[in-house]
Amino acid sequence: MKLPQIRLENVTVRYDDRDVLTNLTLSLDEQRIGIIGANGAGKSTLSRLLNGLVLPTSGTVRVGELTTAKHSKQIRRDVGFVFQNPANQIIMPLVAEDIAFGLKNLGLGKQERQFRVAETLSQLNIMHLAERESHTLSGGEQQMVALAAVIAMQPRTIVFDEPTTMLDLKNRLAFQREIARLDQRAIVVTHDLEILEDFDRVLVVTDGGIRFDGAPDQAIAHYRQWSHA
Repeated sequence: MKLPQIRLENVTVRYDDRDVLTNLTLSLDEQRIGIIGANGAGKSTLSRLLNGLVLPTSGTVRVGELTTAKHSKQIRRDVGFVFQNPANQIIMPLVAEDIAFGLKNLGLGKQERQFRVAETLSQLNIMHLAERESHTLSGGEQQMVALAAVIAMQPRTIVFDEPTTMLDLKNRLAFQREIARLDQRAIVVTHDLEILEDFDRVLVVTDGGIRFDGAPDQAIAHYRQWSHA
């Protein structure tokens, strides 16, 4: 799978009178990228810039040749997003219907939708959930269904915002394994430092900027040192 470059050029995001991110220039090319930092540092805002959920106050966010300011709808097809609370992402009453919902919006025919739903459920080993009512799922099951709905859309990048916060240890490890198996690029915002240990690159976000950018062990050590300073 050829992955498009994601590039931020002189990006500032301002809410009211406060800069949440300031003059950020950054290229994201690797397969597995982690984003860590204290609460309020700008991590979630950075993640939402990548598929146009948040637009820059100034500067440009590019995915391949497209910019989020002009092509956010196209970009959201190529950059999927898994939210911290999967219940906010699950819309339809049955699991299979929920995964098919986004595919219908893409204009796919019934047969293609059914094929993709089955393929995705099988890929994530959750075929047994297909006819379950969404509101009866556990937190771990909901997170897997939210991921399935994104994967079925066949994006080349998936952004995860705190995906393991609501999971117990067993489900956290299962979700971590699925992220590791993805063909897509995964960009993961997290406080769960252990899941980043085999990533290609980790960014430490502090006070609206990138404080450190490097290998996971170095980035995590830097973050821990800074946190205890």
